[in-house]
Amino acid sequence: MAYQQQQPQQGKAMSVRDQKVAGFKGLINTQAMVKRLTTTLGDKDKAGQFMASMLDLYEGDTALQNCDPQKVLMECLKAASLNLPIVKGLGFTYVVPYGSTPTFIIGYKGYIQLALRSGQYKILNADCIYEGEEIKFNRLTGQIEIAGSKTSEKAIGYFAYFQLINGFEKTLYMTVEEIQTYARKYSKAYKDGPWQTEFDAMAKKTVLRQILKYGPMSTEMQEAEKAEIQSAEIAAQAEVEANANQGAIIDVQYADANEPVPVDEATGEILEPGYTSEIPGQPDF
Repeated sequence: MAYQQQQPQQGKAMSVRDQKVAGFKGLINTQAMVKRLTTTLGDKDKAGQFMASMLDLYEGDTALQNCDPQKVLMECLKAASLNLPIVKGLGFTYVVPYGSTPTFIIGYKGYIQLALRSGQYKILNADCIYEGEEIKFNRLTGQIEIAGSKTSEKAIGYFAYFQLINGFEKTLYMTVEEIQTYARKYSKAYKDGPWQTEFDAMAKKTVLRQILKYGPMSTEMQEAEKAEIQSAEIAAQAEVEANANQGAIIDVQYADANEPVPVDEATGEILEPGYTSEIPGQPDF
């Protein structure tokens, strides 16, 4: 499926925005792109839908229009490689500009989708705990119980839970304060972007990513983690450049994704955030 590029009316100059959108259309409106997406997604109709979603994303985001359109396209194609939709409202994936650099980010729904494809998860969920609800923690089993009824839409914490087909279970709960502390420590994009506009979604993604480390890691999940590391590097570099332009000096160190996971020497238990000690890990976006 190819797009018919509209021609400007004779004698009427195109706006800068329209010129940028037309240029982006030109990048995606090629037989080579149709062929690439059809091969990746396995269906020509799906390829056409994905091309339309890329165009909608670009047309509706003035910040992305200030980025190199070729780089925007390449970040969008990362979603296609994972067979995840790029529609912003669905919450599976995003392309977010850090400075002038577009960056592919996977949402918590995207992580759930990738995990379920393994066929080894019986239950997988992440959600908010609201005011009025109470968390009861069973230290013996490591599981939590949610009691009470919410009295407002204000979130006080976030949980993630999975159960594998073989019966193995894992639960994690973190308060809003613990999420904020974790994000400030590990995310160089905490002060801007999704953490400020989509806090609930980013918090659910944080607890979900933590427990998925205990579950099956498919090739797609490993690719998703690589994308997260790249996002962290881009965000850190964007912060360096932004502060350098203002004459500021900042510390840009962030957690190394290859950093050894801390283990309690007495029990052999892996330490993690929530009811146990905090676990260093790669930045969450």
